[in-house]
Amino acid sequence: MSAANLRARVRAEMTEEIKQVARRHLATDGANLSLRAVARDLGMASSAVYRYFASRDDLLTALIIDAYDAVGDAAEQASAGQDDPLARWLSIAHAVRDWALTNPHQWALIYGSPVPGYQAPQDTVVPATRVVLALAGTAQAGLRSGRITEVPPQPAGRFGEEMAAVAEQFGAGVPAHLVGGVMSGFIHLCGAVSAELFGQLNNTFEEDRRGFFEWQMRAAATFAGIA
Repeated sequence: MSAANLRARVRAEMTEEIKQVARRHLATDGANLSLRAVARDLGMASSAVYRYFASRDDLLTALIIDAYDAVGDAAEQASAGQDDPLARWLSIAHAVRDWALTNPHQWALIYGSPVPGYQAPQDTVVPATRVVLALAGTAQAGLRSGRITEVPPQPAGRFGEEMAAVAEQFGAGVPAHLVGGVMSGFIHLCGAVSAELFGQLNNTFEEDRRGFFEWQMRAAATFAGIA
């Protein structure tokens, strides 16, 4: 291995170790990360950490991108090999929920309250769209296969015009209602998962939250025109 390759490998390993420690801090401190605290846990001088991440915001961005990509991977893997639009929709939804329950602090970082003083850079945009695009792929595949045939008319009003403009980005002939319905389903998905994670279901649905979640996602699919 060349010296350059060795340095690159060492840097990659150190970068990942810093992020792992930072994720542990998410569990105790939320998004209120301190590079000094991370460095202390690593037994490093804070100046050494700055060689890998120039600021707290750079570290937060790396964690945010990793979290979006991880939940995006889960959604995309769940959608693979699913021909029935409703089954595919539900598989994606359950995969997202399962990931969130396993990684609650990462979910809170990307779908919880905004981090004060942090402005997400453009680098986060594409990873952030992966789950909603997986859901949109369900609608697109259903249209192509003919499994989705009954599409309600485009909503009236200014938001209907905006919905149609967004639909054009998905390709010619994609109904605006489906795009709007998918977006609504994504919002419902995020809200349902967050409600469960953040305690809003306490003292209500205790024994079969998965069943309650699926019931909600089936309703969202019906509204979206998937079911």
